[in-house]
Amino acid sequence: MPLPETMFCAQQIKIPPELPDILKQFTKAAIRTQPHDVLQWAAAYFSALSKGEPLPVKERIEIPSATGEIEGGLTPGLLKVLHKKLSPKGTVTVTELKEKWKHLCLPEEQLKSILQLDNFGEEVEWMKILALGCSVLGGSLLSSMKHACEILTSEPEGGAAPIPFETFSFLYLYLASIDGEIPEDETEAFLHKIKEEADKQSGMVLIRHFLPPTFIFY
Repeated sequence: MPLPETMFCAQQIKIPPELPDILKQFTKAAIRTQPHDVLQWAAAYFSALSKGEPLPVKERIEIPSATGEIEGGLTPGLLKVLHKKLSPKGTVTVTELKEKWKHLCLPEEQLKSILQLDNFGEEVEWMKILALGCSVLGGSLLSSMKHACEILTSEPEGGAAPIPFETFSFLYLYLASIDGEIPEDETEAFLHKIKEEADKQSGMVLIRHFLPPTFIFY
């Protein structure tokens, strides 16, 4: 015979005072991030929260673009989340990268395709993964660099998105080497021109230095 269900009065039920705010922040984060698998993402969210790690949360809701982003795949906002989590380490293991990728409910095949673009071992340099992620989003070298600037800049969204010339140069040279079709002298001439502009901005590269204001992504 089953035992009768225990009844509690309101005075006996203790609600942790911080619980409502935790749930409120979680709900806001879920709405902004729009995870493909809410349960999987929630597990990663509360795990990061309990450890004091950066949360797997987008800064804002993203509207799907017309650049061929696959449904449920990598977006600029999600790549920025990964950057916040992994960039402090500089070099990360492929295992950890896969774990963080999974936490954001991103397709495993998409990461596999990215890793196949270079000859990576068990460890990867995060900035190279960031560059390859931008190339997936951009479709062209210059649009990839625009994504990189917008992800790496410390300036508010919608601005000039300045980043140090050294960082820009590293990413550009790496993506150009992966592309393999840009002549070396052309690459050097391009970066020389960019450096001249950056020197006028305290060593910072702005998006307008390499893209016209009317540039449109298709």
